[in-house]
Amino acid sequence: MSNSISSGSLHKLLGIPLDTPLSIDEMCKRLKPVIYPAPILTIRLEKFCHALITTLQSLDITVLSAEKASGSDGRFAPGTVIFAPGYFPDNLLAINRVATLYNNIIVGIYDEPAPLTPDALPQQRLDAIVSRLARDMVHILIFVTDRGWTICTMNGGVVSFNTPYPSREDVRSILVPKLTAQVVPPRPEDLDIKHGRLQTSTEEFEAVADDFLQCSNLWSSNSCLLTHTSTAGLEYRSDFYKRIVARYLDQRSGMSYGFFARQLPVAMQPAFICGSTDLMTDNNSQIKSMVQIRVLECTFLVHVPQVSVITTRSGCRKNHLDPKKDLVEIGLIQNPDGCRAYLKTPEGFSSDDIAKPSFDTLTILAHALGNALIASILMTLRPKTSFPYHLARFGASITHWHDYPQIDLLPEGYFLHGERNPPVSCSTPQSAAYSLQGKITALEKSLETGKEYRGDVHIEPNHGTNIVGMLSLSETAELLNPVLNTTFIPEAG
Repeated sequence: MSNSISSGSLHKLLGIPLDTPLSIDEMCKRLKPVIYPAPILTIRLEKFCHALITTLQSLDITVLSAEKASGSDGRFAPGTVIFAPGYFPDNLLAINRVATLYNNIIVGIYDEPAPLTPDALPQQRLDAIVSRLARDMVHILIFVTDRGWTICTMNGGVVSFNTPYPSREDVRSILVPKLTAQVVPPRPEDLDIKHGRLQTSTEEFEAVADDFLQCSNLWSSNSCLLTHTSTAGLEYRSDFYKRIVARYLDQRSGMSYGFFARQLPVAMQPAFICGSTDLMTDNNSQIKSMVQIRVLECTFLVHVPQVSVITTRSGCRKNHLDPKKDLVEIGLIQNPDGCRAYLKTPEGFSSDDIAKPSFDTLTILAHALGNALIASILMTLRPKTSFPYHLARFGASITHWHDYPQIDLLPEGYFLHGERNPPVSCSTPQSAAYSLQGKITALEKSLETGKEYRGDVHIEPNHGTNIVGMLSLSETAELLNPVLNTTFIPEAG
């Protein structure tokens, strides 16, 4: 990964923990797996798990037995990744032995083909995966056959390998990132919730809502937009495990995938080049509130503005929006300790579902903040370019869905990045970091080629795409539909 923005700055700007592993080498060093097999394993599973353990050890990753990894209370330590091959009775499920719901990843490994048919639509594929995750109380599924193995994740991602046993490179570049970047909802203490504070009767909101409605309509017939998986329709082993799933999902009634967002206009100041005389006249308090960003071997000090975004709420149906209740506002406000996130719910609604922050909140805010930071740098390096002025007057749009566009459909002036990032979900701290750092890569491509910067396309391997920039949501949707089904699949690693 690029070092254009330091881990300290990522922590200050987005609250990303300083020890968050962003490179695969760091992920390997942090990984703490344990093998917790079911009472009976097939010969195929025994051979597969032995090969997996050997491969992990070749990466200098120590795999502990369940006995060695357990504390005095019999529970696995926080941060442990639990490989659980085989079929477990309720009383032996790995979920019963974790200390908390959010500090362990459980990987179910099964001797059977993945429950996916070749002609299944993306939504059907996602529903099948989520149903199995809820049934077996795991976070990641691995299916093993005599010809290959398949990884299925909570975001609907499916990666298949045509080898009976895991290769070193496949484990390193694809499996390890999925084991070290956990999907968790924002904690209540991570942001301020302001009930009923989003005014939905103003002309400004109505103009934004109209863009969302046009966008939603254009996406409505596209099977690549995964809309909603209800928790009510899932199969559970018992009411006890149903309650655990509800707790893990922060009591949401369902999960939606992808999002539409409109960053509101933001006021920016030109960045300072480190060492410039202009910077020397700035006072120390202002300098302390800035962030250092390195672009093409030059270091800038950039003011961090407040950013705000209108976005689709967690759990709503993206292809059938009701803007009065399905849009919320999120944002970042600077304070002496860094940036603080907030969520405004629409006026007139008090439903708990509406007040649930999206799993993607941090990633959305990273995109919005990144737009403002690169606009500030462009004001210094390319004063006549249009992106900063468009952002200040109209804002920007952000579209995320779980598929990939054809390269020739990318908008003019939008720069591609992220194709070789570790394959993590968009709801992880790593994804937010990659979103912010990737914008610097996109900016550098613009400066190197001399082409005007209008936006960026963030590819998330094994996951999906974010298209961010000057086009409105409806203009982006019109560009991508209905030809989105012809895709390219970027390789991870």
